[in-house]
Amino acid sequence: MHEKSLIIVKPDAIQRNLAGEIIGRLEKKGLKIIGLKMMNLEDAKIEEHYAHIKDKPFFPGIRDFMKATPVIVMAVEGINAVSSIRILVGPTKAWEATAGTIRGDFSLSTQSNLVHASDTVEAGLAEIARFFKSDELFAYDRVDTDYVYAEHKK
Repeated sequence: MHEKSLIIVKPDAIQRNLAGEIIGRLEKKGLKIIGLKMMNLEDAKIEEHYAHIKDKPFFPGIRDFMKATPVIVMAVEGINAVSSIRILVGPTKAWEATAGTIRGDFSLSTQSNLVHASDTVEAGLAEIARFFKSDELFAYDRVDTDYVYAEHKK
């Protein structure tokens, strides 16, 4: 079953030059990037995205953290994408994440846990719609590289 998920490469990953590592792991898993952009998050977007914790006393720290640098947002698609990505990323509490996961290999924090990933199929669709316009998302099939190479050599 093809699913879609939103990934946010957070400021700590940007500051530590881990964006390529994170994107590479998603691609190596077989997931397809259907939208990708770098952006500065504004207060309204952060409050909408984190509406479930907006009234918590720690929220201002999260808002400031998410504005520290630009972030990379990605719409990703694949078979069982949401659960596959959640396994690949590791638990939110990064110190609980096992080696081999993104958070297990690179983070020890809850807030500075490198990446956001949608936690349900429904959340993935809603979150993608929050960050991407429909004309910023792409549908495509994988390219047969042998065919492309053979055509190029002609």
